[in-house]
Amino acid sequence: LRCQAAPQPRACHGWQVSMKSVSLSYILPCNRLPVQLMSQVRVYTSNGQKKDLGSEDTNGSAHGETLHKVETGQDTANAGQKQSSPKQPIQVKVKAVLKKREYGPKYTQNNFITGVRAINEFCLKSSDLDQLRKIKRRSPHDDTETFTVYLRSDVEAKSLEVWGSPEALARERKRRKEEEIKYRENLFRNQRLLWEYKEFFGNTKPRSSTAAMFFKGPGKVVMVAICINGLNFFFKLLAWVYTGSASMFSEAIHSLADTCNQALLALGISQSARTPDPSHPYGFTNMRYIASLISGVGIFMMGAGLSWYHGIMGLLHPHPVESLLWAYCILAGSLVSEGATLLVAINEIRRSARAKGLSFYQYVVQSRDPSTNVVLLEDAAAVLSVAVAATCMGLTSLTGNPYYDSVGSLGVGTLLGTVSAFLIYSNTEALLGRSIEPEQLQRLTELLESDPVVRAIHDVKATDMGMSKVRFKAEVDFDGRVVTRSYLEKQDIEQLLQEIQQVKTLEELEAFMLKHGENIIDMLGAEVDRLEKDLKQRNPDVRHVDLEIL
Repeated sequence: LRCQAAPQPRACHGWQVSMKSVSLSYILPCNRLPVQLMSQVRVYTSNGQKKDLGSEDTNGSAHGETLHKVETGQDTANAGQKQSSPKQPIQVKVKAVLKKREYGPKYTQNNFITGVRAINEFCLKSSDLDQLRKIKRRSPHDDTETFTVYLRSDVEAKSLEVWGSPEALARERKRRKEEEIKYRENLFRNQRLLWEYKEFFGNTKPRSSTAAMFFKGPGKVVMVAICINGLNFFFKLLAWVYTGSASMFSEAIHSLADTCNQALLALGISQSARTPDPSHPYGFTNMRYIASLISGVGIFMMGAGLSWYHGIMGLLHPHPVESLLWAYCILAGSLVSEGATLLVAINEIRRSARAKGLSFYQYVVQSRDPSTNVVLLEDAAAVLSVAVAATCMGLTSLTGNPYYDSVGSLGVGTLLGTVSAFLIYSNTEALLGRSIEPEQLQRLTELLESDPVVRAIHDVKATDMGMSKVRFKAEVDFDGRVVTRSYLEKQDIEQLLQEIQQVKTLEELEAFMLKHGENIIDMLGAEVDRLEKDLKQRNPDVRHVDLEIL
């Protein structure tokens, strides 16, 4: 201080005092301004404790005493004045900050775990879980509304109580893992023995659901086609051996290719009926497309390839054709049988297309049912190839020129190559995961955008997984105000107001916010479930819905 208290009246102008107390600094501009110091500054923490910061700073107290002396000297020197200046209190703002909590990478205090996982992962019994806290949570499945879960921290503590130490728990897990491996080995061995028993004594098991698939729908069409094409191949092969006609050989190869391909389709239908497992969570429905793709490749190689080869060899090395009477009879019978199979396939596709609200052409082009499509196209090609073969054989009989018969073989091969190319293309597109129709996607998008809880949607994708199964994915920006208002509509507002008025400390405020914040998150999850259900009702083909919250 440049101005000290003195007995003689002396004015001191322009001095400044800088006082620091904790993190507060005060500048006193003049000696005529009385100073009112705050002796204590209280700071509240998240634990509700008060800390006296003013008493800890000895420098601040020393400055306070010095300024008090200076003020006393000034009051003595200025006793003749009428009235001193009014006192101005210093205002200090205190900001309460919650204590930051550190959550490690293995934080599991508030994690929930189901009873099945608790028993399997922590080697507990169902009786051990009866003593733990049970919590009812919203179920992610459509068939149940709520289900019981446990706190993972409680389960971990219970497992340590049962087994004594983490090392003992690890040994028990290892022992159970070894037992599970032995159980699987024994199960495989028993299944093998059961299969051998059935092979030796006969299978008396009732007809399974997989076998029942071949008595209706696409399975029925495939089985009828296998039987008819097998008979056609046998009779056409006899006719080719008797006549030596190149066109008849092409027809025999065509029937053999159809029989093998449709047997492959039957295998694909049976495999597609398998239930999903952990390795294939979305099931095996694409096995039909895989079988149809291989069938298309088989038609191209066996049917078209051999027909072209035999036709070219007939052009290069022509030989006279024997009597074609039996060949005409067999072709007529083949035309009738192939036509009957074609009518069965057409009726099945019409029925399925009507159920889906599509036209016959759209159902075939989109490859909604690959097995029936293969039968339809193969039989259509068979009917046309019979007509081509009969025409070329008739020209050969009239003119005696064997080149017409070879040209007929080339025509049948070209027809089969066209059918196989279409099958390969359509099934490849289905396996790649193509999008659904734009009109259907637009309806699903409008359903989401018209919901009041949704602000905007981004990155919308709807993939056709095959066999009338669609997977829908979108990134959704939810309106937090609408979600919160929906939560408040289900609460007692008067009781909620009383809870707010009872909040006095930071701990109570934190508990209040955590409680209702978790409830609002549950409300958001319920809104997501509602939107998923609405999407599935709007388009029954939608089986899997993934909504990502922005």
